[in-house]
Amino acid sequence: MPKIVLKILILVVLFLGTWFVLEQVNWMKIFKVKKLTDETEQKLGQLFLKIFTERETMIVDKSVISVVNDIQQKICTANNINSSDIIVHVVEKNEVNAFAIPGGHIIVYSGLLKEAKNASAFSGVLAHEMAHQELNHVMKKLVKEVGLSVLLSLATGSGGSELATQVAQILSSSAFDRKLEKEADMKAVQYLEKAKINAADLADFLYGVAEKESEITAYLIWASTHPDSKQRAQYILDKIKTSSIQYRSPVTEERWKSLQSSLED
Repeated sequence: MPKIVLKILILVVLFLGTWFVLEQVNWMKIFKVKKLTDETEQKLGQLFLKIFTERETMIVDKSVISVVNDIQQKICTANNINSSDIIVHVVEKNEVNAFAIPGGHIIVYSGLLKEAKNASAFSGVLAHEMAHQELNHVMKKLVKEVGLSVLLSLATGSGGSELATQVAQILSSSAFDRKLEKEADMKAVQYLEKAKINAADLADFLYGVAEKESEITAYLIWASTHPDSKQRAQYILDKIKTSSIQYRSPVTEERWKSLQSSLED
């Protein structure tokens, strides 16, 4: 008799324990996450891209776009990334900024292209934003900051234009958390190394940003959305200090200077 009672008690404890664990799982959230398919992300990307293109002037000058696309292609080819999955858009705006939005889109402000001292420095910034895309950081950020239900309503067209604009603002002006930033930096270094582009130029760019962080204005948006620039520059340099790769610029110096001249006109 005592053995039977003990077995029953064990079964009851196991049942209650299992029930308690299952109760802690937000099954509805898991099911909603599964609804955020590639199609949904593409719809969000198209929505946010429309907002930016309607409010800003897009640069279509071939001397600019061809250089940006060639750099993107070089990074993609070296890392077996389908180049059609990453679409870079250049916006005529003096702010130093670049950011990723859903659907593989990356927005680059002309101010950042002017600020980058060479093509390798810009390549580092682009690789960083590509890493956010490839690591799915963009959707993780949106889910965390605005919630699944809001994203689903926007994707289905029921969220309203004002809400969509507010979410788009989050993408362009708020930071990723430090863990995601470091993941993107390390992935960017990997991308650059495989493409034989010197990541030290990205570190140098970050040191330059760090020097201006005490006087951040609307002009230097990338600094405020990518904090701890000096620390990030240092661990990038630590990552590559033993590299024996023969680096080369992703495009000729002449083409890079031509790009910057076109933006000054």
